[in-house]
Amino acid sequence: QVQLVEIGGGLVQAGGSLRLSCAASGGTIEFYHMKWFRQGPGKEREFVAAHSSKGGYYYGDSTIHRFDISRDIAKNTVYLQINDLKPEDTAVYYCGADAGPIPSIRDPRTVVYWGQGTQVTVSS
Repeated sequence: QVQLVEIGGGLVQAGGSLRLSCAASGGTIEFYHMKWFRQGPGKEREFVAAHSSKGGYYYGDSTIHRFDISRDIAKNTVYLQINDLKPEDTAVYYCGADAGPIPSIRDPRTVVYWGQGTQVTVSS
């Protein structure tokens, strides 16, 4: 059973940056696709970014230019760097892990392990 804990959210002014961290325990992230999703108020959970167990990088259409996912195997942690934050980035950001098929890597239904989420609020 993998446990995921996200930290790093907060209140940020538009144009600022944040780095979210997702620390894993109970298993090594090396063998999982590590993912970030977000859910804004009244919205469905949206795919943000993924780093596959094979080393591939995947981003959502709205996140490809300002978001950067990375992982540190030694620290068993995955990161999400967000630059040039915009008010529409306001959401709860969730970390996820699974070992599902690559074609479904953006689908939240494939995620087996979820973190509790961290709130990001961007003020204009």
